[in-house]
Amino acid sequence: MEVPPGEGVVLELGSGAGYCSRYIPGLITSEVFYCPTVQLAVDAQRMPFRDGSLRAIVFTNVLHHIPDLRLFFGEATRCLRRGGKVLMIEPWVTAWSRFIYKHLHHEPFCPEAQHWSFASAGPLTSANGALPWIVFARDRGRFESEFPQLAIERIRPFLPFRYLVSGGLAMRSVMPGFTHSWWARLEVMLEPCMSSLAMFAFIALRRR
Repeated sequence: MEVPPGEGVVLELGSGAGYCSRYIPGLITSEVFYCPTVQLAVDAQRMPFRDGSLRAIVFTNVLHHIPDLRLFFGEATRCLRRGGKVLMIEPWVTAWSRFIYKHLHHEPFCPEAQHWSFASAGPLTSANGALPWIVFARDRGRFESEFPQLAIERIRPFLPFRYLVSGGLAMRSVMPGFTHSWWARLEVMLEPCMSSLAMFAFIALRRR
């Protein structure tokens, strides 16, 4: 995630025990509730920052857990300086991912949902993994109409074979270290098929 240069701080939502602070100087790490590994407890729907004070907001697998995305997009518009960015990696909807997320994953995945919100039963249990695709693909015209100050700069669907075979968050790896380059080459070879095989997407928004 390449953040824009200049003034303003970078906020990471849903940091957990992540590693972004190793690569982004001055990063503010946060979670929806306080824990020892982060600096702040931050609700993405009500962020405690001044208008135009953030250079970027970055996160991985967070957007689809936010109960009301319109509140977040409004806060992102308010807090980002002009030229600031929202950079995220989120689940994506394809023929392959529909099968995986609906049958082999524990979180709700509802591409048919009509709303950009859901009833929250807790910060880690409520979700709709299809929301990023709903907002930025299926309902893209509505997003651009409602939030004209947040330009969709890039959407890059991808299939992270290395993440899957390394065990992901479950830590049950079936990928010996010496095979890493093989899986990397396979990912490159499959790039032309991402419209049907992708499970995630890198999405970049820019504050106009």
